[in-house]
Amino acid sequence: MMAPPVFDVLVGQEDATATLARAAAAAGALVAGNPVEPAAMTHAWLFTGPPGSGRSVAARAFAAALQCPEGGCGICQACHTTLGGTHADVRFVVPEGLTIGVDAMRALVLRAASSPSQGRWQVVLIEDADRLSEKASNALLKAVEEPTPRTVFLLCAPSTHPDDISVTIRSRCRVVPLRQPSAEAVASVLRQRDGTDDSTADWAAAAAQGHVGRARRLARDPQARSRRDAVLAVPRRLTGVGACFDAANALIEAAEAEAAAAVSEVDSTERTALETALGAGGTGRGAAGAVRGMAGQVKDLEKRQKSRATRAQRDSLDRALVDLAGFYRDVLARSFGAPVAPVHADAAELASTAAERWGSESTLRRLEAVLACRTAIETNVKPRIAVEAMMLELWRG
Repeated sequence: MMAPPVFDVLVGQEDATATLARAAAAAGALVAGNPVEPAAMTHAWLFTGPPGSGRSVAARAFAAALQCPEGGCGICQACHTTLGGTHADVRFVVPEGLTIGVDAMRALVLRAASSPSQGRWQVVLIEDADRLSEKASNALLKAVEEPTPRTVFLLCAPSTHPDDISVTIRSRCRVVPLRQPSAEAVASVLRQRDGTDDSTADWAAAAAQGHVGRARRLARDPQARSRRDAVLAVPRRLTGVGACFDAANALIEAAEAEAAAAVSEVDSTERTALETALGAGGTGRGAAGAVRGMAGQVKDLEKRQKSRATRAQRDSLDRALVDLAGFYRDVLARSFGAPVAPVHADAAELASTAAERWGSESTLRRLEAVLACRTAIETNVKPRIAVEAMMLELWRG
């Protein structure tokens, strides 16, 4: 069967698209009261895949297909509002901080238990479900174990850490594995949808290592390209212990600056909206009391914003580490003479020189040091400590 148009946004995910299209068709039959195969549609789904594979994109497209009378036409109001995040019966949980708390999850589960008000299903879409706190996970588990007839849960989690989702929740979900799109597929998207020229599209697709959003940023944003260039210059800067600490500091500061730029506008808007809602700047009776009562809520907002900034910094740093790992992968491929295309074609000469100087074993140790740094940060080691340790390992080789 041909996939509905709403799934056209998925890149290189033919198997997943076919599975979701069949489920959307079965869901439509259930709404109409027609019998379907028991395995065709279920109430809980888990989308897994590497960064940039389109987990949340696939889940959002599936949510639109569930609400659409045509199974995902892409042009009706149900599709538009779901894809735009404004559908009354589709709840989105997008963690801004390091975890998703229990209070928010309990409120969401309670709301999702009601009947659809406008659409065909109540849909709860949780991005980065691996960030659920233990208590939040337990609250979700109860709802998944005892689902209401018209509620569907869509969970997204990285395939590199599927165990971050409790085994009981995973056992009640149908898993939709997404793969890393090929560079050719990503480049095709950049050319056809964004109008990117051929050479830029090919370069950005390779450099992004299958991450569609990252490829778009590299193709469009000169600052993103500059940050990448600075990361690829790290191996040349490691000439001693002092240089290692300088390079670590530069990498951390760049991640902090990028994160601050990403969240500053949202933070300002949130604070202004909160102050307005609480009557800041007002005069007359009750104004003084409003100001006194504002302090606690402002403190809570600042705590949430700090957590979001921390997550943004770690995400930015992780993108830099992925670029660095790609460089050492290129060096290792040159050491073995492997007939594979480089990740960083514009750094091919530097990779060749490094391969001649280091050898395969030394290069592999460096690659392992980058991957170990990513793991350490994911397990809440302070980023600065993890990056400094990595730089020293890269220098020693």
